[in-house]
Parts: sequence; structure tokens; C-alpha cells
Amino acid sequence: MTTLYDFTLPALEGGEINLADYRGRPVLIVNTASKCGFTPQYEGLQALWYQFRSMGLVVIGIPSNDFGAQEPGTASDIASFCHRNYGVSFPMAARSPVKGPHTIPLFRWLDKECGFLARPRWNFYKYLTNRKGKPVDWFSSITPPTSARVTKAVERVILNP
Repeated sequence: MTTLYDFTLPALEGGEINLADYRGRPVLIVNTASKCGFTPQYEGLQALWYQFRSMGLVVIGIPSNDFGAQEPGTASDIASFCHRNYGVSFPMAARSPVKGPHTIPLFRWLDKECGFLARPRWNFYKYLTNRKGKPVDWFSSITPPTSARVTKAVERVILNP
């Protein structure tokens, strides 16, 4: 059976993010973009990461240029933008396709596991996995990361080992 922990991602600043390193921890995966109306959600993602990381939560941003070409920069541009404007310290993957024929394996798996309605239709879709690496909830772009809906879902997966 496939879980989140079976995937790796190229890291934004080189190397790779081996999701097996987060085995036993809940993970929030987010497709991001630097030039989107939802880009200020980076601030909420950083706040969520700061609030819950000591309890095991991992937040991983995956920049994508799939929606409105709103992530056109290089890896260095993206990293600099995220650090400078939002103080992002959670892991960031390299820019990757999250829809279409070149979709990365992680997002193909999320699509299969979460269903058609959960397929990202814009930037800042969020996917929450439990401590067993299985998706338990997803949130569209319009749901802020610090909303009660997201924080309650995070608290549920943190409290359920």
C-alpha cells in the first residue's frame, strides 16, 4: 500500500526531500506560487508550522507554475521571495507540475487517494496526511491555513497517533 512516505521531491535549494524522513508525523502538502492572490497564505502556513511543528506537524510547500504562470522564477528567486517576504522556514520542494500530463507522482497519488474534487484547480490547495501517511483532508485555495477548519483538522491528526 502506498503512503506519503513512499515519495521523494527535489528540494528547492538542492538535494531532495525524502518524505520517509517524516514517517509517523502528519504532513500538510501545499502547492504554492509567488505571484498569486493567495500568496499571502505563506504567512499562515508559516504560522501553522510554527504553532504545530513541536507536536510533529510538517508543512511542505511545492511551488508550481501550472495556474496562471504565477511561479515563473528560478529556484533561487522562489527561495529568496519566500524567506524575505514571509520568513518561510518549512521545507520547500523545487517547482513542479501538479496537474496535466507531467504531474509529479506525489500529486498523481493525491489525486487517486482524494478524488476528482480534491484535484488542485489553483494555487494553495492543501492536503493533510495522518501519522500513517494517508490523506485525511484537503482544503481549496479559499481556505486559509489558519482557519478553524484547517487547525481543527491538524489538531485531530496530531492527537490521533
